[in-house]
Amino acid sequence: MSSESTASTPYGTLPNASPLPTRRPVSLPRLQEMRDRGEKIAMLTAYDATFAAVADAAGVDCLLVGDSVGMVAQGLHSTVGVSLETMRYHTESVTRGVRRAQGSAWIIADMPYGTYHESREQALRNAAVLMQAGAHMIKLEGGGWTTDTVHFLVERGIPVCAHLGLTPQTVHALGGYRVQGRDAAAEQMLREARALADAGASMMVLEMVPVPLANTLTQAMPTCHTIGIGAGNGTAGQVLVMHDMLGINLGKNPKFVRNFMEGNSSVQNAMQAYVAAVKNGSFPNNALHAWER
Repeated sequence: MSSESTASTPYGTLPNASPLPTRRPVSLPRLQEMRDRGEKIAMLTAYDATFAAVADAAGVDCLLVGDSVGMVAQGLHSTVGVSLETMRYHTESVTRGVRRAQGSAWIIADMPYGTYHESREQALRNAAVLMQAGAHMIKLEGGGWTTDTVHFLVERGIPVCAHLGLTPQTVHALGGYRVQGRDAAAEQMLREARALADAGASMMVLEMVPVPLANTLTQAMPTCHTIGIGAGNGTAGQVLVMHDMLGINLGKNPKFVRNFMEGNSSVQNAMQAYVAAVKNGSFPNNALHAWER
């Protein structure tokens, strides 16, 4: 092998020939296998090629190209201002990083505000943009009216991740970043979750949902894998915004965040610690990172 082929590449880019993958690619059947044997699903957000490759190498199962990019990368006050073009760009970037590293992660792309609200046909057109950018699955927020859209997309071969609880795109309507699904609202969320699962959603983010309700939802949906963020450790998996778990956000960390850079010497080590903590059930700690009611 020539010295040129083994030399480091400029500007932090990945080498042309990465090592052969040591893990099976994550797929919907593999996610179900993990669920069936009780293995937790570890998910992180990613927005660029390099961090995506590092997360994949650290063993992260799923990468969420989140519209949170608007807040952590663009400095927006909420996710509402994120465009479809922004999501397409970052989905392509993450996909390139995983492919260059011959990675195995399952890539999920958020559908931004206003790109699926008008009609099922609008949702299909815009979901196709993100799938063509490299996503394996799209994510959309809310229950009730979204159920028909989920069915429409799944019927046409587009895997869907639902999102209930605190839905950041409608944070103004919810009255701020507050726990959702308390008291009488719990029954409604349970109905909406079951309807989304019946419509074909194969994954569901539960954000800032009380632990007992998150556990009930998880047990009620054996083929729709719940991914918690501030929903306790009884869900099928966990997700955090990458910047939050690395302790480099622009504000105060939410209650459900743990800084995994503490005690670790590198980003990859921190991500490996996160994966290990999710898999062994030590994160989240319900007493520290969740709400019992």
